[in-house]
Order: sequence, then C-alpha cells, then structure tokens
Amino acid sequence: MRRFLINWLIMTIAAGVMVALLPGMQAKGDPPILGIAAFSLFMALINASIKPVVHVLALPLSILSLGFVALVINWLFMELASWLAFSFFDVGVVISGFWWSVLGSLIMSIVSSIVAGVLGE
Repeated sequence: MRRFLINWLIMTIAAGVMVALLPGMQAKGDPPILGIAAFSLFMALINASIKPVVHVLALPLSILSLGFVALVINWLFMELASWLAFSFFDVGVVISGFWWSVLGSLIMSIVSSIVAGVLGE
C-alpha cells in the first residue's frame, strides 16, 4: 500500500507539471489540485492493474504499427482516468485531444522518472 501511495504522489506531481505546461490539459476542481489528484489516482490504478496486460496483448499490433497502437492505448487510458475522476469525484483533468494526450504522456513519463529518481523509488 505504501508503494502505491508513493506512486500516486509521483503521478500527481507529474500530472501537475503536465497541466501547467500544456494548454490542451485543464484541471477542473476547486482547488485545481483536487482534479489533478483524482486524475492521478485513476491513472495510478490503471497503470498498476490493466495497463501491463493490455500492452502485452497489443504488442504484436504495436510492433506492426511502429508504436502507434501504444500511443492510442495511452490516450484511451488517459481518457478513461479523466472520465472516472469526473464520474466519481466531479473533478479531474480535461484532455483536449489525442495529440495533447501524447504530449501529456511524454511529459508525465519524464517527470515521473525524475521525481522517482529524486525520491529513490
């Protein structure tokens, strides 16, 4: 449980940086950090549960499409996390389109790696 909470914290920091840098991502909530935290909670749950299985199952298609299927899967997971956050908590992150999602995934990956390295995870 401790590891999941640390991953959620890392993901929340990364999502905050993503929302701050990209105009195509907007946090909804009062204060906006609640929307980012709710979105990050569901991203962490998705990353811990179904994302590895889906990526392994889609690996042949991802190889054939030179990685495009992986981008689509990441976009769908971000949209799913956003929808779940709004459905359960009425706060979240609004994603303006596919390419904003791709840029957001890239930023979240880089920032998550940096923060995890600093925290020693």
